[in-house]
Amino acid sequence: MTQREYPLTPLVGVGAVVVEAGRVLLVRRGSEPLKGHWSLPGGLLEVGESLTEGVIREVREETGLTVEPLELVELLDRIHWEGDRVRYHYVIADYLCRMTGGELVAASDADAVRWVERAEWSSHSALLLDPVTVRVVEAGWQRARELGW
Repeated sequence: MTQREYPLTPLVGVGAVVVEAGRVLLVRRGSEPLKGHWSLPGGLLEVGESLTEGVIREVREETGLTVEPLELVELLDRIHWEGDRVRYHYVIADYLCRMTGGELVAASDADAVRWVERAEWSSHSALLLDPVTVRVVEAGWQRARELGW
């Protein structure tokens, strides 16, 4: 099992900006870090798994949906400090994805899952969203618009 808290090395994760009908798919995290926050579906890459395979697996596990990863939106660090120690350190590749099937259901470590309109993530709504998540969601949504969907 991977040591997520106080890791010895950074962990590689993947996330999905799934855009459908102008909305973006978000999950409410059921575990730390950021438990209770709304975020992109995703998780840690498994050994021997490509980045896009990881995105497909994680979205299916957390939401019940199947997706097609199209392009990288952003590669970012997520470092959470506790005093002078690193409690969590992830390097995350977030991909723009198109939904290809499945039925929406919260599963795995997601407490809830829902489609969100732009007004909900771009304003100070009732959704608990980290500023980095908002930035990535907006970038993915804008790219989907450029692609005409």
